[in-house]
Amino acid sequence: MSEVVSFKVSREIKEKMRKYRATVNWSEELRRFVEEKLRELEAKEVLEEVLRELEQASWSVPKGFSATSVREDRDRG
Repeated sequence: MSEVVSFKVSREIKEKMRKYRATVNWSEELRRFVEEKLRELEAKEVLEEVLRELEQASWSVPKGFSATSVREDRDRG
């Protein structure tokens, strides 16, 4: 079930929106904007949580591991 959300805009903006209402579905545009913004915020939240967990991690990579791994991959190919 859908819910109604309303917000205020200036009179000037409303007049401009009215001018283009035949070519722009404002409800759909605003709905898409809100959905995209929510995806961005949720992704940022997840990233911050992952970074917090990585900072608290007690494991580490042995010194020279990266160089050794790259060398092994190059030698195979």
